[in-house]
Order: sequence, then C-alpha cells, then structure tokens
Amino acid sequence: MTAHFNHTIIASHDSAAMGAYYTDLLEATEAPAWGPFVNIQLPDGVLLQFASPPMAFPPQHYAYLLDDDHFDRAYAKIVASGTEHWADPQRSRPGETNTEHGGRGVYLLDPSGHYLELITRPYLQS
Repeated sequence: MTAHFNHTIIASHDSAAMGAYYTDLLEATEAPAWGPFVNIQLPDGVLLQFASPPMAFPPQHYAYLLDDDHFDRAYAKIVASGTEHWADPQRSRPGETNTEHGGRGVYLLDPSGHYLELITRPYLQS
C-alpha cells in the first residue's frame, strides 16, 4: 500500500473554537470527538484533531490547497472578519494575496497562533 497522509493533531488553546474555525474556513465536516480531541474531516478523508497540550507550544505552519471558488469564499470570510493576512510568509505585504506558482495564495494566523497558508495551485505539479 502506498503511504497516504491520514491525520494530524493541531495544538490548540481552545479546541472547540479551533474546530469551528477550521470547519468554517476549510468547509470541512465535523467528525466524532473522543478523549481530548475535537475532530474535523477534510473532503479527502484527512482528519484534523484539535487538542490542548499540557505545555506551551510553538506555532506551526499548515498549508491547504483549495480550488478557486473555495479560495474566493475563504478569502471573503477573512476580509469580512477583519482577519489580518498577508501575501507572503514574511508578512511584508499586509492585506494582499499572491499569485505564486500559477495560482493565488494568502497567509494568516489561526486562533491559536499557527500560520495558515491557503493556495490554489500546488507548489509541485505531478
């Protein structure tokens, strides 16, 4: 069997708020919760699990590939909510998107301070 990405745990200050945020932005599906995890599932079957760890955690980077229509809807939510966002990871182009790799992209922080990147084209084409 070929390896496929299945799930990851995203450290969260408030697991329920993070689950709701990602569900809305990524148009994901709520999944059953268990133990300390609030779970959502992406359309490709990948499970995102949100949990509050017992220690401080550094911010991580999570990039999501969206189709153009989904990007438009997500970006409209970002703008309407007044969420700070940037065209670049260095945060030198606030309030903008980019057109890297033949698509569009945007960077923002989630409610727990992780770096999110939304893109419409993968960096590497098969």
